[in-house]
Amino acid sequence: MKIIVAIKQVPDRDAPIRIAAAGKWIEESGLQFSMNEPDAYALEEALRLKEAHGGEVIVLSAGPERVGTTLREALAKGADRAIHVTADDLGERDALGVARLLSEAIKPESPDLILTGLQSEDLGLGQTGVILAELLNLPHASLILHVEKTDAGLKVKRELESGWFQEIELPTPAVLTIQSGGNKLRYATLMGIKRAKTKETRVLNAAELAPVAPPTAVLEKIALPTKQRSTQILPGTPKEAAAALVEKLRFEVRVL
Repeated sequence: MKIIVAIKQVPDRDAPIRIAAAGKWIEESGLQFSMNEPDAYALEEALRLKEAHGGEVIVLSAGPERVGTTLREALAKGADRAIHVTADDLGERDALGVARLLSEAIKPESPDLILTGLQSEDLGLGQTGVILAELLNLPHASLILHVEKTDAGLKVKRELESGWFQEIELPTPAVLTIQSGGNKLRYATLMGIKRAKTKETRVLNAAELAPVAPPTAVLEKIALPTKQRSTQILPGTPKEAAAALVEKLRFEVRVL
């Protein structure tokens, strides 16, 4: 199987966040970046399929030069080669614009399977994989926890609501968006890091693949969450106050 995994580089979870002067995105200078965690699960699923059935895993990412570090991490974990779509204007492209970039990079490869994470940790739109499937005119399924290769194509396990799951079959080629937590993520070994230096990374120019189209406005303004403290006295007997507290924790705070 030839599998392409689309991965995104996002600000590290523990990085100190500051709002940029324009108020429409964060200040990226000085930030640490890492692989989007849902995409790491997509990569893990691809590597497991390769180990079981053979083939090739190709990682694909769009973004500025710094994206190369995330691609090398994926190569160190076991991907065979990488495709880097260089784009300094990624922030000017909405989900459709990014999916167009990825689709143009994917078409010449003619893969059997395309995997993405369910959503990105920075924007969390959860749209790129679905749009990618539409642009490539391929069948698609989301919220995937497990992928099994069959004689007819694929059998996948989807996570639904309230603890329910669904198993469906799809032909290949197909696009799947992978849910986090389906597998245990692997670490890059020292030998893998050494091998990554010799693996191919093909560089494509975003402007040549898909010119920037007027994006749909997604973020008009962002702000850091404000911290608020308040105290509420629950009236009644201890039993009544305890019952009221449980109700608030269950339906307002949603921790029970």
